[in-house]
Amino acid sequence: MAALSVLTFALSWWLGLYLLGRDRRKPVLALAAAGLCGFALVVALDAVRLSAGNPEPLGRVEIFLVIVPGVAWLAVLLELARPAQRWRRRGAERAAVVAVAVLAVVGAALAGGVDPPLRFGHWLMFAVISVSTLAALVLAVRRAPRPGSVIGVIVVATLFFALANAILVIPLGILPSWLALASTGFDVLLLGLAVALWDAFDEGQALRADMRRSFAGAMAVAVLFGAQGMVGIAATDGAARTVVTALTFTSVGVAVALTVLADPLAGLLDRLVFARAPELRADRAVLRDTEAALPLRRPNPLDEVDGETFTRLTRRALGHYGNLSKLVASPLTALPMIDERLAARGLPDQPLERANELKALLAERIAALKPRGDDDFGTSDEWRYYNALYFPYIAGVRAYAQNATAAGLDPAGRAAWQWLVTEVPQRSLHNWQNSAAKLIATDLRGRMAVSGSTERRPGSRR
Repeated sequence: MAALSVLTFALSWWLGLYLLGRDRRKPVLALAAAGLCGFALVVALDAVRLSAGNPEPLGRVEIFLVIVPGVAWLAVLLELARPAQRWRRRGAERAAVVAVAVLAVVGAALAGGVDPPLRFGHWLMFAVISVSTLAALVLAVRRAPRPGSVIGVIVVATLFFALANAILVIPLGILPSWLALASTGFDVLLLGLAVALWDAFDEGQALRADMRRSFAGAMAVAVLFGAQGMVGIAATDGAARTVVTALTFTSVGVAVALTVLADPLAGLLDRLVFARAPELRADRAVLRDTEAALPLRRPNPLDEVDGETFTRLTRRALGHYGNLSKLVASPLTALPMIDERLAARGLPDQPLERANELKALLAERIAALKPRGDDDFGTSDEWRYYNALYFPYIAGVRAYAQNATAAGLDPAGRAAWQWLVTEVPQRSLHNWQNSAAKLIATDLRGRMAVSGSTERRPGSRR
C-alpha cells in the first residue's frame, strides 16, 4: 500500500509541476497544476496519517486539504468554458469557484475529519463538487470545442472524478484502499494529460517527446529515492515508521521538483551567482530556453494546416514576439520564407536562427500595416491595426498591466500609452489584434503559396 501511495504521489506531483513549468502565467495550467499537486499532498498526508495510527489532528487537516483538487479542477473547466475573447473578465467564474469552495469548506467543518461513518458534511462536499464539476464540464464542451481526443479525455476523466470523488473514496474507506488510490490517481492523471494536450494544441506544439523526457527523468529519481524509503518503512515500526514515511514523501517530492523545474531553478541560481554579470545571465537563459523548446517543435508543422489554424498560430507567434524560446517552438519557423531568408543571409539552418528570422519577418509584416507618411503615431481608424500590434509587442507598451507607466518609452510610445489607457478599451484592442493577426496570416499564407509553387515549378533555378 505504501509503495502504491508513493507511486501515485510521484505521478501526480510530477504532472502538476510539468504543467506549471510549461507556462505558469496561463490560468488553465496553473489551476490544473494546483489540483494535481493538491491531490499528491492528499495522498501523502493520508499515508502518513495511516502509518501514525489515524490521529485526529491529521484527519482534520486532510478533510480540508481534499477540497483543493475538486475546486481547482472546477476552475480549470470554467476557464476552458470561457469564450475565445481573452479580454473577458473572470468575475462570474471566480464567484462560482469561491461559492463552491465556501460550501465545500462548510461541509469539511461539519464533517470534522475523514474518519467514518459518513456524515452530512461529507455528503455536502461530495454533492457540491460533483454537481458543479459536471455543470462546468457541459459548459466547457459546448463553449470551447477542442479536438475530439481532448474533449473525450476531459469528459471521461471528469465523469470518473465526479463519481469516484477522492474526497470520499480515499479517506473514508468506501472501497479497498488500493483500488480507491489506483482509480482516483489514474483519473486525476487523465485530467492533467487532457490539459497538457489542450495547451499543446493551443500553442501548435508537439507534446510527446517533451513529456516523455520529463516523465523519464522524474520517475528515475522517484524510484531511486522511493525505493530507499520503502526499505526504511519495512524495517521500522511505530513512531519511527511514521517519520520514515513522511521523509520518503518529502524526499521524493523534492527530487521530482528539482528534476522537473531544473531550468527555472538554474535561472534562479544564475541570478544569485552571476548577479554582476547580466549579459552572461541573459546568454545562458537564451541557450537554456532554446534547449527546452526544441522537443516542442512539431515535424512538418504546416502540412495540411487550414486557414483558421494558421491564423491562430500567427496570433500566438505575435503574442510571443518578445520571447525567443517560444518562437523556437512555433510552427511558423517552418515557413518557406524562413528558408529563403536564411539562404540569402548565408546563415546556418539552426532553430535559434529560424526563430530570429521569424521575429524579423513578423516585425516587417507589422511595419507593413503602418499608414504611409512620416508620422510615428496616429489615432485614426487606419492606424488601429498597426498600433494594436506594434506598440504592445515591439515597442513594449503595457497599457493595461498593473502599475504600468509610460516611463522609458519614446515620444510615440508615450503617446500610444496615453491613448490606449484613456480611449481604447481592452476589448477593442484585443479585437484589433485578432483582425491584424488575420491580415498578417493571410499575407504569409499567400507568400507561402508563391514560394511553394516556385519550388515545384519545373526548371526553377531556386
